[in-house]
Amino acid sequence: PVYYKITIYFKIMIPFFFIDLTITCTGQTGHGSILHENTAGEKLQYIINKFMNWREYEKNKLINSDLSLGDVTTINLTMINGGCQVNVVPTELSVTFDIRLAIDVNIEKMKKTVQEWCCNAGPGVYVKFKDNPIRVRPTKIDNSNPWWIAFKNECDKMDIKINTYIFPAGTDSKFIRNVGIPVLGFSPMNYTKILLHDHNEFLNEKTFIKGLDIYYNIIKGLTSV
Repeated sequence: PVYYKITIYFKIMIPFFFIDLTITCTGQTGHGSILHENTAGEKLQYIINKFMNWREYEKNKLINSDLSLGDVTTINLTMINGGCQVNVVPTELSVTFDIRLAIDVNIEKMKKTVQEWCCNAGPGVYVKFKDNPIRVRPTKIDNSNPWWIAFKNECDKMDIKINTYIFPAGTDSKFIRNVGIPVLGFSPMNYTKILLHDHNEFLNEKTFIKGLDIYYNIIKGLTSV
């Protein structure tokens, strides 16, 4: 969608164990003509179904509601690996998910749930979490934050309509927020389709030039705080 308002991000979502987790399923190998028991593929199917059901549950939250992507957990299957040749049942298959937890999700509880799914899938199934998330504090967007007041005042002077959201992905702002410095994720790119990491990502020339003036006024206003 193309928005006429400019979006301000005051918090980022938590990358679930630094964006990805990989689940590996092991099982009986053998010739592809035999219906083997305890195969990696059967276990992989169980795991994928669990995550896809979770994904569908989160998608349904966005239907006919005021919620945005930043208010729900996003789950995407991004990688599947395994197999050596077409007629051999693999001993090992793995699947990787990109997951961004909503801010109200208990990380340890979710980790325990994933571990339970692995146990229920059968023997030889284990999960690897990549690092640990940084629990970042949101930037206050009320009258207690003088930086927000100055920022909002400049936007009002320029008659800029803004929306405040939780950013559904991750940025380096989490490191700055984590040491107590307030951060606002702001790019003056209204009337621009959101195409992050997509094909033909672009910015209209007039939007870019106008954005320079917007930045100038906002930075000038912030220096007075």
